[in-house]
Amino acid sequence: MANTITSSKISASPEQVWQLIGGFDSLPDWLPYIPSSEVSEGGRVRSLANPDGDSIVERLEVFNHKERYYTYSIMKAPFPVKDYISTIKVKEDTDGQSSLVEWSGSFTPVGVSDQEAIELFHGIYQDGLEALQKAF
Repeated sequence: MANTITSSKISASPEQVWQLIGGFDSLPDWLPYIPSSEVSEGGRVRSLANPDGDSIVERLEVFNHKERYYTYSIMKAPFPVKDYISTIKVKEDTDGQSSLVEWSGSFTPVGVSDQEAIELFHGIYQDGLEALQKAF
């Protein structure tokens, strides 16, 4: 199993950041790569579309509003991995005035090397957190 994690400092309070990204259906609000999201199963499954028209279906596994994180798995996606699980978390940065957002994932590569899969998701997480910075 391979994994990656990236983090970014955001110039906003954890509450403000969580307000934007904490909804499981909120990706289109801050992530340009995901223009649309539809939820089903009482908000526990999201069906996403990417700019190429590919479908990505993810399941909410854990949601913790108090600690500002959620964990999700991929049910269907065009990615060369299986057993994907990811967590996005918002914490208070050490300066007490900004946030530290961490996005991590673990997965089993299929038909690609561990390094190729790690680079794919690390890039997705990094691009996503850069887009989040721009939202503030």
